[in-house]
Amino acid sequence: MDATVKAIETTGTIDAQHRLHLDEPLPVAGPTKVRVIILLPEEADIDEKEWLYAAANNPAFDFLKEPEEDIYTSEDGRPFYDNR
Repeated sequence: MDATVKAIETTGTIDAQHRLHLDEPLPVAGPTKVRVIILLPEEADIDEKEWLYAAANNPAFDFLKEPEEDIYTSEDGRPFYDNR
């Protein structure tokens, strides 16, 4: 039977020697074994060009290439001029 698990969220820093240093003491009487999950921020978000390429080549959007989806022409709407 699995034991009940209690979660504690805190923050910390990983140093140059790959050791984890918590920002605050844990409210746990020790010594005791724990399970640790490390959440790291993404290195970098993809830029707009990569995002547009991925969206344009994603087969999930292939339905937009069907003739019945092409409902607009260059005569629809008015030009937009950004005069900032």
